[in-house]
Amino acid sequence: MISGKGMNVAAFFDIDGTLYREGLIGELFKKLVKYEIIEPEKWYNEVRPEYQKWDKRQGNYDNYLLKMADIYVEAVKGLHKSQVEFIAKKVVNQKGDRVYTYTRDRIVWHKAQGHKIIIISGSPKELVREMALKYGFDDYKGADYLMDDNLEYTGEVIPMWDSNSKREAILHFKDKYFIDVDNSYAYGDTAGDFSMFKSVGHPICINPTRELTKKVLEYEEVRDKIKIIVERKDVVYSINPDCLQIL
Repeated sequence: MISGKGMNVAAFFDIDGTLYREGLIGELFKKLVKYEIIEPEKWYNEVRPEYQKWDKRQGNYDNYLLKMADIYVEAVKGLHKSQVEFIAKKVVNQKGDRVYTYTRDRIVWHKAQGHKIIIISGSPKELVREMALKYGFDDYKGADYLMDDNLEYTGEVIPMWDSNSKREAILHFKDKYFIDVDNSYAYGDTAGDFSMFKSVGHPICINPTRELTKKVLEYEEVRDKIKIIVERKDVVYSINPDCLQIL
């Protein structure tokens, strides 16, 4: 769809916890352990404790993801691009259908409206690319794990999981596709997605974390335009922000 003055409407989607029901980087991490690229002890001694804290609702989900990202960047150092791309394809082929019904349906709806659909995700761009291909996205940005001239990973990363990076990504795509952000949409679930919500006219929280929910309630400019969606089992709930309390 073309908005006013010939501009495009877009829908920006996070992946982990927004489209995919968990964290795709977690699936990639498990594959790297299986292929003995990451030592199992890294999972059991460093990542699993953070996951268990979150699973018991005693910790922060972002801490779990960031711990995996820290270990991942060291694990892929020296690997060739083709190795990681091969594993990423395996992950998406095997796990890529584990998505939320609401978000999957919204992708279909946006396509029908002629909107640009774009992924902005903190997962490695190799994974993000595969999900973009699977669901027919127009473009994507993921965390960029840098390579040298031999296409081997250097151990450096340009993140895409923090709020500032996602804001810059919105600005990049706004210029690239001549996007009317005031009439565009953003879907996310963690505090890192908050800048996307501030950037567009139609922000949608999908199963938001406590940290994101607090931000939404604190910022009137976002609270007044946000839509909060919770999907549990086979039921989708829409929650009015004015009735929302954090207990």
